[in-house]
Amino acid sequence: MVPILIDGIVYGLQLSLLAVGITLIYGLGGVLNLAHGQFAVVAGVAAALLMGNGMGAAPASFLGVAAAGIFGLLIDRSLLVPAYRYRGEERLLLGLVLTLGLSFVIDGYLNLSHPNVSLTIRLPMPSLTVLGITIRSAAVVTSLLAILAFGLLFLFLRGTLLGKAIRSIIQNEVGAELCGISPSRTRTLIVALSGLLAGLAGVAQGLFSSLGTEMGVEFTILALIVAVVGGVRSINGTFVAGILLGVVNALASYYMGAYVTLIILLGAAMLTILIRPSGLLAYWT
Repeated sequence: MVPILIDGIVYGLQLSLLAVGITLIYGLGGVLNLAHGQFAVVAGVAAALLMGNGMGAAPASFLGVAAAGIFGLLIDRSLLVPAYRYRGEERLLLGLVLTLGLSFVIDGYLNLSHPNVSLTIRLPMPSLTVLGITIRSAAVVTSLLAILAFGLLFLFLRGTLLGKAIRSIIQNEVGAELCGISPSRTRTLIVALSGLLAGLAGVAQGLFSSLGTEMGVEFTILALIVAVVGGVRSINGTFVAGILLGVVNALASYYMGAYVTLIILLGAAMLTILIRPSGLLAYWT
């Protein structure tokens, strides 16, 4: 049971890392990115292609994550510009349509041009044994990556002037603009940062298991579930919900199978919407 719980916590950290980009983009730009999972796949495919050409795993993974961040930057400055011209529900709906179409385009291109490419990173380090419990080295590295990324994100948002500006836009975009903060520039930074975090989650998937070109939609669904349960404007809620749902996923997969697990996760999201529509920690940004 303990190894299952450990795997669940590690997977939950990975889900949190993936879902926090959804939270940031929605909280700051009012756009629900339905192509977010594809950002992770772009990073994984880029890293796999570089490794296939003889590059080491570490530099290939770094460049793959950077590619996801650059891709997010390009999408923000091109595809999402029409959505930013509107506010409220109109921006949300147009953003949904644009990013949904983008997800189809990315999936179609990757499945057509790189159907057999997948990212699997094998670490040379042996498994660790702590108190008689064997822990895979990949689980340790994945956990450290996620915790470090979240720690740096929290320090950035709470300890820097730009981070405080971002939080002010999340709370009140019009008020922040009246105070001289540029929502447009800040959104561009956040979409690029979300791409980097999604790319890091994709590399973590390659460490923990494997990542294929067809996993974009699955990643997006899981990220949306975590964001809904934690609160789509709450980074703290995303972190907590990711870990909780990761443990639920591990236990349900072990006892009932993968198909039933997805139903349980969707049920958790629906139950959260019914009981607490704003999420578990909606007001803890």
